Amino acid sequence: MSTENALLTILVEKISNDTLTLPTLPEVAVKIRRAADDPKINLGRMADVIANDPALSARMMRVANSPMVARQIKVETINQAVTRIGLRQIKNIATAMAMEQLFVSKNALIKNYLDKAWQKAVEISTVAIALMQMYLKDNKHSSLNVDTITLAALVHNIGVLPILTEAERHEDVFANPKFLGVAIQKLAGRIGSSIMKAWDFTEEFIEVAEKWNDFRFQTEEPSYVDFVRIGAIYTGILKNDEQKDKLIKSYVDKGILPSADYLENDEFIEVLAEVKAAIS
Repeated sequence: MSTENALLTILVEKISNDTLTLPTLPEVAVKIRRAADDPKINLGRMADVIANDPALSARMMRVANSPMVARQIKVETINQAVTRIGLRQIKNIATAMAMEQLFVSKNALIKNYLDKAWQKAVEISTVAIALMQMYLKDNKHSSLNVDTITLAALVHNIGVLPILTEAERHEDVFANPKFLGVAIQKLAGRIGSSIMKAWDFTEEFIEVAEKWNDFRFQTEEPSYVDFVRIGAIYTGILKNDEQKDKLIKSYVDKGILPSADYLENDEFIEVLAEVKAAIS
């Protein structure tokens, strides 16, 4: 058996036996999500939860003061930031900002993979969020929303984490770019779906993690998967020009993109820069 197949066999067996070690949500994200689900929660208590993590507090301040959500007056405290963002949105946005804590490793090769995976997730997220903002201007009654795409896009490829963790445990054998690339391509979606379920995330997150790069999966109405895929097109992950053109046309037909060249439009590029300043 080749080393490549050995890694795949181990991963598939662990998935089937439900013994694959899945990542856990960062502690601060767990606390925020529990607090947000408490019917008695208020803005002050939520601010206290976020304030316990200085790094997250700084990122939430940046989001609150960014053109993505900001008004003219700059917020100076985490309480003001939470008030501006709002309790409904804070759950997913704060969770999204905490996700970077999972992408760490002591192995140089694995760390490089994780760094690239996180950076690519951020790049895809900025496109998905910017496009969602533009889309909702003309589709105000849509059930889609910015805070959900923010988190869904950042965790769309979360399935790479257990694969890289398994490779790190057997680094002498599996910490090889060739083997990792194949394993990620074949199994990341399936594993990502399992992680979303283990974290008790709702169906739209499960769907994005499992189906974002399975182009056989299509929806009649605009979905979060569509926005993540457009992010993948824009950032160059999707390299097949024929498939890319076909997808772009389908998004014009769905009403997500006003035109085939919309991603090159100055207005979109300006919004994209604003979102990037907020989350990167």
